[in-house]
Amino acid sequence: MNSPREVFAALSDGLTEGRWEELSALYAEDTVVEHPQAVPRPTRITGRATVHERFTGALAGTMRFKRRNVVVHETTDPEVIVAEYDYDAESVQTGRTIPTANIQVLRVRDGLIVHSRDYHDYLRFAVVRDGVDHLVKAYEQAPPRELSPVTPESADTVFERLVHGVAAGRWDELPELYAEETHVTHPFLPGSGVVRTRDELRAHFAAGKALNPGFAVTDLVTYQGTDPEVLIGEFAYQGEYGGRPVRVANIFAMRISGGLIVESRDYGDHLAIAGELGKIPELAAKLS
Repeated sequence: MNSPREVFAALSDGLTEGRWEELSALYAEDTVVEHPQAVPRPTRITGRATVHERFTGALAGTMRFKRRNVVVHETTDPEVIVAEYDYDAESVQTGRTIPTANIQVLRVRDGLIVHSRDYHDYLRFAVVRDGVDHLVKAYEQAPPRELSPVTPESADTVFERLVHGVAAGRWDELPELYAEETHVTHPFLPGSGVVRTRDELRAHFAAGKALNPGFAVTDLVTYQGTDPEVLIGEFAYQGEYGGRPVRVANIFAMRISGGLIVESRDYGDHLAIAGELGKIPELAAKLS
């Protein structure tokens, strides 16, 4: 029986090699696959047959992928792994290639994927296919967002103190959750650089404070790595941003040492915010 790491490797190899017809065999008959940041609203598909249709229809023949920079985080739940990786994604239609970041949370049981939560860079996928106009229309025509019950505030981990601190507007306290020298990136935000110091974080959070979003935290789940310094957290912010109602799904992959964040990759749904505010072209322009 294949381990979760081996199942992910088989999935990743199959995608890279374009073996679309074979991929659904890695999933359980009653599998659930979620895309929390899908355009224009989160999606949830169930069943191996539906997964097979997606692989052989929506993806086959439209994109080619070359995998890079794979990092697999095993967790204290032996069924769950979190995989971070990059693609060089080539559009068959345009012939252009663009680098994209990805992160997946996989639950594997008896050698098959029973649940997967997949986060991809939909903006870059659209740009490489000349599909930005389609993104704009999708958000313009999107139904109202479905909201979730608010997660009660907790402070069990520095990750929880961070996300609840943002929601509560404790902006001035947030830089103190990070080490003096840190490494914070936002893989889904075009044009963003690495934040390396606590002083840079003060400027980062001051910009957030100026926007004054009215957020609540929902759907918060954490995964403790078998490496005790690694923590991955999924959550959503819902509320108001820029005067518009929003719900923003996120997943952060953190390294925490001495109770402080020394590294974090924050995969936020910046496309969703731009879509709700009518600013997708401006966001896409930062990739050119």
